[in-house]
Amino acid sequence: MQKSVYLYKYILALIIAIAVVIAIIFGVRKTKNNSYTVEEKSKASSIEIEVPIAKQNSSKYIDLESIISKNEQEIITEKIERQETDIEFMTLYRQNDSLAKGKIQTLQEGQDGKQNAIIKKIYKNGELISDKQISTEIRQVAIDKIVEVGTAAFSNNYVPIVGDNLKVTSSSLAIKIEPKEDAKTLITIHVGDVVTLKAKEGNWYYVEYNTYLGWAPIDCLTYVNPNGSGDGDENNHQYTKEELSQDLGFSMLLNKKSGLTLEQFKKVLGNDSSDKNNVFKDNAEYFYYVEQQYNINGLFVAAVGIHESAWGTSSISLDKKNLFGYGAYDRDPSGSAQLFESYSEGIDLVARVFVKYYINPAGTDIYNGEKAVGTYYKGATLTAVNKSYATDKNWANGVYRWMMYLYNKL
Repeated sequence: MQKSVYLYKYILALIIAIAVVIAIIFGVRKTKNNSYTVEEKSKASSIEIEVPIAKQNSSKYIDLESIISKNEQEIITEKIERQETDIEFMTLYRQNDSLAKGKIQTLQEGQDGKQNAIIKKIYKNGELISDKQISTEIRQVAIDKIVEVGTAAFSNNYVPIVGDNLKVTSSSLAIKIEPKEDAKTLITIHVGDVVTLKAKEGNWYYVEYNTYLGWAPIDCLTYVNPNGSGDGDENNHQYTKEELSQDLGFSMLLNKKSGLTLEQFKKVLGNDSSDKNNVFKDNAEYFYYVEQQYNINGLFVAAVGIHESAWGTSSISLDKKNLFGYGAYDRDPSGSAQLFESYSEGIDLVARVFVKYYINPAGTDIYNGEKAVGTYYKGATLTAVNKSYATDKNWANGVYRWMMYLYNKL
């Protein structure tokens, strides 16, 4: 009986112990579950609180429309185009000691060649800011222009050339429709009247008088020496410094002659301490010749050359006889710049490029029966040329400074 009591107590204690263990285990699991729920609720609560705070902070509001609009105002685009372009002809100058100094006569007119070019164009906000030639295929070779320039002093034996003014020496002179005595008379002019020589044929001159064009015998006309004596410079009058510089300014038109004589060009471009290699001194005459042939301000062309080449001291001007950096690209200026055989070739070509593409509107009569293309025409002033010719916005200021410097040397 006593053993049964002990056994009962033992079983009861075991049951209580098992119950306690089960209770502990159950309580721990419940606690863990409750803890997990609180943490999740805390996280959810933090998310719900952050959103309205951000919406209420107006100082952090981003105006996306303004940002997009601003970005659209600075759009840079590139286009690759295939174009047929001209190959500008070269001009070869030859001296003629039987032609009066300052006179020019063309022996052979130049003709541009043709090429197919691949051009990369860069636009900013829809406006062309640069174009670069990537590759070319020549279709037609250019023909050089050949020009003779006079080196002799004027003499009574001077033979007039096309463009010279001639004076009537007979009491009256009949201008004929054909180069023969019995041809019909267009108009009769008188001693002292001046005509312009247009062509020659045997003993007859084809001349222009006012609106009339006709033929007159050579022995009734004489050359008008514009200076009375000395050389044959074709400017009829040597203007003063004040007269020549009266239009000097950013609004002056570059598609007009400066009016300087050959000797004045030599004066302003000669014996300058900055011209260490005498590049401009030795080539001053060619700025005069381009002015006479292409109707461009020769001092403007000279000022561009001075500005771009630092008075002929840049490596491109020395190595390639290129005073203007013509043909140079930013990625490789020295390698891409065009090589000229002489400084006169570069001076002549760049003057024609300005006349053909920059300072005359499309369709303008220019030289040798050609018309201006006007691809980069924005106006005929320094400021207008700057817009398309140079990416440097201060280019016009630099060129104008040298123009003033040269005019002040008159």
